Amino acid sequence: MQDDTDMDEDFQFLQPIDLITKDVYELQKIIKEKKEKLRQDKPRGKDKDNNVHEREHGREPAREREKEKQLKEKEQDRDQEREKIEKDKEREKNKDKEKPREDLMDAKANGDKDVVRHEENGKTADPEPMEVCTSSTSLPCEIPSSDVMVLEGHTSEVFACAWSPDGSLLASGSGDSTARIWTIGDGPCHSRMQNGPVDVMVLKHFKGRTNEKSKDVTTLEWNGEGNLLATGSYDGQARIWNRDGELVNTLIKHKGPIFSLKWNKKGDYLLSGSVDKTAIVWDVKSGEWKQQFEFHSAPTLDVDWRNNNSFATCSTDNMIYVCKVGESRPVKTFSGHQSEVNAIKWDPSGSLLASCSDDTTAKIWSVKQDACVHDFKEHAKEIYTIRWSPTGPGTSNPNQQLLLASASFDSTVKLWDVELGRLLHSLNGHRDPVYSVAFSPNSEYLATGSLDRCLNIWSVKEAKIIKTYSGNGGIFEVCWNKEGNKVAACFADNVVCVFDVRI
Repeated sequence: MQDDTDMDEDFQFLQPIDLITKDVYELQKIIKEKKEKLRQDKPRGKDKDNNVHEREHGREPAREREKEKQLKEKEQDRDQEREKIEKDKEREKNKDKEKPREDLMDAKANGDKDVVRHEENGKTADPEPMEVCTSSTSLPCEIPSSDVMVLEGHTSEVFACAWSPDGSLLASGSGDSTARIWTIGDGPCHSRMQNGPVDVMVLKHFKGRTNEKSKDVTTLEWNGEGNLLATGSYDGQARIWNRDGELVNTLIKHKGPIFSLKWNKKGDYLLSGSVDKTAIVWDVKSGEWKQQFEFHSAPTLDVDWRNNNSFATCSTDNMIYVCKVGESRPVKTFSGHQSEVNAIKWDPSGSLLASCSDDTTAKIWSVKQDACVHDFKEHAKEIYTIRWSPTGPGTSNPNQQLLLASASFDSTVKLWDVELGRLLHSLNGHRDPVYSVAFSPNSEYLATGSLDRCLNIWSVKEAKIIKTYSGNGGIFEVCWNKEGNKVAACFADNVVCVFDVRI
């Protein structure tokens, strides 16, 4: 195992975007290549990293080398294919006919996001096209600029955003080593903009006047009362702030970047998951760690509370563990995924656990059995995240059907009927990987954000887009306020946008 110094040196070779978009083997490869280049640029001498390179090379699986080969081939063809598509697009401007589906398929297959994203008919290249914005000459569901509040100030990609429980504050976390708390308040966006700049508090994760390395904010979450904000950083530290932006506590024990932070409902424990393979439960009142869980053999990617004392963790080691505070071993182990598990989420009642993986499946688990309850295999590529609908027992919508949404690199979002274990709808409106999904509080709508730079608002019942917005950067996260009349989205072009969603 690397010591702290070696680990810090390795992180210097990575960009914040790498943590979000690449798996652990790709991260290792980047580190190895940059170290190799650095060594070649230096005078010959003893290389203390030789053993590290050998270990990393030996751990690089054949499938990753094949993936690298395919990506290189794809990149070589990209310029040629783009030129061909642009010529096709120019010819089609002079026709009244809809662009042939074969051209759309080619464009999507070759990664040309700009061509496909702006199709006026709003349809995707999926084999099962959907009705999206009925007019073929305009986009009546395009969110007007008067309903968009653009929050500027971050100087790097914005990875995370979260509304306070009362809906008056919006927190954002960025690769610029800061989190920010924006005062949004009630009322439409245009009235707020007329009143001048939005009040903002800057939560610095570095000391001094200039940014330090490895302080990028990767995750954040408000506690249930909305008086404390927890942030997780690339430097392995968790921090707790109050609503006024004052640092309350710094939680130091992890030896790698923190990817996930969750408060329990009671608010007395904070749970963190890290690249250092562990999860830690922190006693919020004392600011000390209560228990460290060291079950995984690879980076911990996500954690989620089941109740106030038990939780689940998932990892790039393909495993899921259900743990309990005070217990030295997992109370339940779920194995079945064939690749790294990207996200886990307990349903509102705490009886079912959903997981999604690079193996292209989403699975539903119950602590009452070892094998998964449902195995959803309809996605064509990696599934990045999942969300339960706020419906069923224990929610404000107890009589509505419980659904699971999954967002994938295949550019689709799928809605699953959990009771029957089947696909309910495939939402085919994006043209690039979908990184975030969020149900509205009444569960009638779904917000999705993609690397194609589009925010889409879907009607869950009709399975079609009812509002859309095209920004200037990929979208990493979307979230609804408690009233369900505003959606926030954070972008790769350093901005956070707040949208009025009056449906």
